[in-house]
Amino acid sequence: MDNTKASQSNANEQWPNGWWVTRVAETGSTNTDLVKLGAEGAKHHSVLMADFQSAGKGRLDRTWVAEPGANLLVSLLFRTNETLERPLHQFTQMVGMSAARACMQLTGVLPDMKWPNDLLISNKKVSGILAQGAPGFVVVGIGVNVNWAPPDAMSLAQAAPHHATSPVQLLHSMLIAIDELEALSPEQLHEQYSATLATLGQAVRVELAAGDIVEGRAIEVQRDGRLVVLDDCAISHYIDTGDVVHLRAQ
Repeated sequence: MDNTKASQSNANEQWPNGWWVTRVAETGSTNTDLVKLGAEGAKHHSVLMADFQSAGKGRLDRTWVAEPGANLLVSLLFRTNETLERPLHQFTQMVGMSAARACMQLTGVLPDMKWPNDLLISNKKVSGILAQGAPGFVVVGIGVNVNWAPPDAMSLAQAAPHHATSPVQLLHSMLIAIDELEALSPEQLHEQYSATLATLGQAVRVELAAGDIVEGRAIEVQRDGRLVVLDDCAISHYIDTGDVVHLRAQ
């Protein structure tokens, strides 16, 4: 990896069978690196974890920042020919659901999942996901605020100060949860995702890429991943991409 520094030994880190985890001290973007490695033949379930990213990316062209060593910054590669036939958006759903389960297991705090895959605690962001597809594989990057968060966000350390955990522990628990979720059929996974999604039933405002805004009640997630929002005029809006804000109940 041309833009990584001081690759760290994994000798003392035991990962679940079938996962190939590389940990580095610093890189530009784990997603960018792993997409490149995927094109060069990296295995299914290859994982790249960094203690610090100098060019971390979030959804909708946002940046993702974290203090060095404080948070989980990781990307995971899934080869689509080595999994059940499933739509690509379900890989991001699996990673988000696995992160929520791992948070609950390690800290006792279960984050809310906001469509499509952000995790919130007390309506503040604790995790975000960015996926990038390529021929034959998809890379899913996730950042989780474990021990540090910017002022407008939340960390696990703030939410559960008496249940300290680490990025390595969180990733280990996530990988076990992903194995369980990958064993589900696409239909079963869709049902679990819908049951997990805190956005459903909520009054929401959706800010679309073009600058338009849709307000209403989130009533359904379709199998293709689109969010269905019913507005006050009883018109259904089918949202492919947008920034959702959960509104307080009226």
